[in-house]
Formats: sequence, structure tokens, C-alpha cells
Amino acid sequence: MITNFHPLSLKIDSNRHFLVLVFFLLVLNSCVTERKTEYIQDSDKDNHAFNDTEFPDYRLKPNDQLYININSLDEAAANIFSNATQQPLSLDPYGTSLLSHSVNKDGYLLLPMIGNIFVKGKTLQEVSLILQDSLNHVLNQPTVTVKLVNRYVSVLGEVRTPGHYPVSQEKLTIFDALGLAGDITDYGNPEKITIIRNDNGQNILANLNLAKSDILASEFYYLKPNDIVYVKTLRRNKFWELRQVPLTLLFSAITTGLLIYEIATGN
Repeated sequence: MITNFHPLSLKIDSNRHFLVLVFFLLVLNSCVTERKTEYIQDSDKDNHAFNDTEFPDYRLKPNDQLYININSLDEAAANIFSNATQQPLSLDPYGTSLLSHSVNKDGYLLLPMIGNIFVKGKTLQEVSLILQDSLNHVLNQPTVTVKLVNRYVSVLGEVRTPGHYPVSQEKLTIFDALGLAGDITDYGNPEKITIIRNDNGQNILANLNLAKSDILASEFYYLKPNDIVYVKTLRRNKFWELRQVPLTLLFSAITTGLLIYEIATGN
């Protein structure tokens, strides 16, 4: 018995197989593997220890804003300084500008009864001691607390809620910053993180790989005030993203198209 193969039928089958193959390739390309979005991928079950990276005290710069709280056994005299320093501190950028003292462009801090004090390049503790020493002839056993108000980080790129975030703690890690922004999205690349930092008037770019455990020993593991964190995209995967496309509808369209093609060709 001899079976006849119709060339047109063979062509239709080939087209059908090709379209189905293309459909599944698109679906596979739209998926982001878990491996691509994991942090610290090179760690194993054994424990690892990394020496904590050096975290020097922050040194003041022009345009820094300081919250200064002055207390003394002589409460009446201390009230001279309480017009802006004893009020509740708000993390709102506009509110902090009203409740804080600014370091001018030349690095000086101006306070009532004290005058101009050069604070550029000094730590908060050093400024506190300078102010306390300056007040010894005015107040009875003064104590001074100095806090940095403009402690912000910006987290941009492929994160869920990019923005400009106020920070209360002195030591903020790169992972803490990503947590503030809701973590990296499914299409963010933890292997390509850029830190932008201004250090003594020089803008520094640092590229980090959060998939490597040695990030824990990096000098950029701890962020500094006004750092910018930028998360780059897994470009190929985002280009082929099909999350917004109803896959069942797409598959139905392909099968319907094949059926119409077969009817039209009289198969």
C-alpha cells in the first residue's frame, strides 16, 4: 500500500510547529531565573566571616545642616539657645531646614552668643566639644549634642519604590538602602549596582556586584549621607517581558490563525 503525502499538508504542519516553537521561546525569554536575582550567590553552606569594613566618622562639609541641643544646670541661660534647638526634629526636608543650623560655604557655623565657629572637616563629636568649651564661660556645666540632619540616600533604577529617603541611623548598608526602596524588581540586576558619592568635591562612581559575598568587605558596603544608589536593568529580559500580555489569549490567537489558514488553503 502506498501512502500519498500532500506537499501542502506537510507545509502546514511545518508552519504550525514553527509558530508553536516561537510561542514557547517567547515565554521562556520572558522568564527571569531566580539565580539572576539572588544576592550573594557564591556563598555555600559553610559559615564565612568578613572583617567589618572601616567606617570613618562623617566630616562636615559646606551646606550641611546640624541639629544642636544645648542643656545646662542654668536652665534660664540655656533658653537663649532654645529658639531652634529644643523643638521636635522632623525628618521632612523643609522642616529640618527651619530647625537646624547650616554650615556656610566657607565652612563656618554661626550660633548666638558664640559667633562663627569653623567646623568644615570636623566630626560631630569634635564640634560638640568645641561648642561645649565655648559655652563654659556662659553656661553652668553645659552639655551639647550635635546631629547631622541632612542624612539622606537616593535609590533609583530597577527598585520597587525609587526615591529620596531620610536615614536616622549612622551606619546604613547597601542592603538597608535597597530595603527602604522595596528591594530590587524582578528585572533589576544585583550584579550591576552603581554608587555615586561626592567626596571633597569629587564625584566618585563605584560599581558593585551584590551577587558576590566580598561585597560585605567593600568600602562601599556602608553608605554615606547623600549617596546615590542606581540599580541597572537586566535589559534582555525586560525587552521580552510578557507579563502584561494575556498568554492564554496569545495562544488562542495562534491556534485560531492556524485553523483559519488550514480552512483557507482547503486542507
